[in-house]
Amino acid sequence: MARFAFALACALALLASSVASAAIVEHSFHVNNLTVTRLCYNQLITAVNGEYPGPTIRAREGDTLVVHVLNQSPYNITIHWHGIFQLLSAWADGPAYVTQCPILPGQSYTYRFKIIGQEGTLWWHAHVSWLRATVYGALIIQPRSTRSYPFPKPYQDVPIMLGEWWNASVVDVENQAQATGGAPDDSDAYTINGLPGDFYNCSQNQTYKLNVVRGKTYMLRIINAALNNQFFFGIAKHNMTVVAVDASYTKPYVTEVVVVAPGQTTDVLITTNQPVGSYYMAATPYASSSIPFPNTTTRGVLVYNGSKSSSAPLMPALPNPQDTATAHKFSSNLTGLAGGPQWVPVPLKVDEHMFVTIGVNLDKCAEGVTCQGPLNNRLSASMNNESFQLPTTLSMLQASFYNVSGIYTTDFPDNPPVEFDYTNENISLNLDLIFAPKSTKVKKLKYNSTVEIVLQNTAFLSIENHPIHIHGFNFHVLAQGFGNYDPVNDSKKFNLVNPQIRNTIGVPVGGWAVIRFQANNPGIWMAHCHLDVHLPWGLAMAFEVENGPTVASTLPPPPLDLPKC
Repeated sequence: MARFAFALACALALLASSVASAAIVEHSFHVNNLTVTRLCYNQLITAVNGEYPGPTIRAREGDTLVVHVLNQSPYNITIHWHGIFQLLSAWADGPAYVTQCPILPGQSYTYRFKIIGQEGTLWWHAHVSWLRATVYGALIIQPRSTRSYPFPKPYQDVPIMLGEWWNASVVDVENQAQATGGAPDDSDAYTINGLPGDFYNCSQNQTYKLNVVRGKTYMLRIINAALNNQFFFGIAKHNMTVVAVDASYTKPYVTEVVVVAPGQTTDVLITTNQPVGSYYMAATPYASSSIPFPNTTTRGVLVYNGSKSSSAPLMPALPNPQDTATAHKFSSNLTGLAGGPQWVPVPLKVDEHMFVTIGVNLDKCAEGVTCQGPLNNRLSASMNNESFQLPTTLSMLQASFYNVSGIYTTDFPDNPPVEFDYTNENISLNLDLIFAPKSTKVKKLKYNSTVEIVLQNTAFLSIENHPIHIHGFNFHVLAQGFGNYDPVNDSKKFNLVNPQIRNTIGVPVGGWAVIRFQANNPGIWMAHCHLDVHLPWGLAMAFEVENGPTVASTLPPPPLDLPKC
């Protein structure tokens, strides 16, 4: 009896500690128009709470986040909480027409979800059209108050959000590209925390500055919020130690340059051990394809307290924009912190094997219309030769929950329809292969099944690196490489001990990556390219994960204020 009483007391103490360390974190997002001046140009943008970038949200693992969104903009809006698992809260995930219909102008919706088993740097952004170019912000999840980082606590942590700026309405830029079938206009500048930096015209006073104390350790939470560009990032005279990616801890990795794809986050520690002065932090594009790109640099300044130098800050030595070797070295050398906080071992038994080709395609123009894509066609994109098309009358999750037919089908293929030499550049304009039909298809998964996916880039139009993001799950990156995936030899390279864990993977240019995850989250979850130029073209698909056997593994009904189509 005494032993039982002791065990009960311990259990109650643990429960009390858990409850005490959890809180409800509440925010209000007012989405409206905002006039912002950049590059000597006044531009009307869509923003949250009059801020660009939007507000940073800070919470702890175990907290419940409640965000009231009032749409006072002229556009439909949704908010996606990039990287949040949304365990049993798929209605709050945010992608328009996938888990919800958009919040119409003048309407509101409250996102409510619990943060379970995650800590680190994530972010939030609009998930309708190109609005995420300006509607975004950091989402920082700190350990519970009873836990600590797996490294000495830094003196300060600072979000570093990399973005893109257009001297135009991004909605108009996207609409024009959709109307013509061609590629959209390039951005006019890159930004650090919304500021282009003094490399650009009219930007001497629009350079992000981080004041630091000498001899301290800082955590920079680097987030790539850009629509269409990957970046190299560095700080003059300061090494960086990577300690986490996509809110998953890594084995510490020392580097002079970080590579971050759209959607990805990287936490680095820097020690301010240089002579008192000013040092540029800078980001320049990693451009993996032969397609022209804006080859410019955004930069901010790391300023030591007490610095009185009148000389220009030192610049970091960043790689050539097409330095794939450096990009691959960084991405492939990261490993997970096995046994660390929130570590999840690799599931060894695989239930579902998929081989998914990804790339750009063509789509025929309407009769009598000349499009501006190659060979007078429309630009398109696909996964396994299926070019994803969003529904318009009901969200896919609502259709799944209420068994409404005609919104999507469950026949997304496990393999491409034909085998070919995927990365051979001679297929660039092979008209027998390059056209992909439009469809809205999902892959059905049983609850708790383990899925392994080979993501294979293709050489249609141009080979390039594609950042693929999966909603609702983290995944282990078992291996990555160049050329066509070889199941016999490349499977021998799998890291099943301490692979990096991500929610967004940059599939190497002209290459492949193998990922594995457990489908333990009922709902419908997008998997798509996080280059926004490719998402509306159709480089996406979705998973439909069935409910589990208990109430605790069953998706509850939607909230009463879920927007209607």
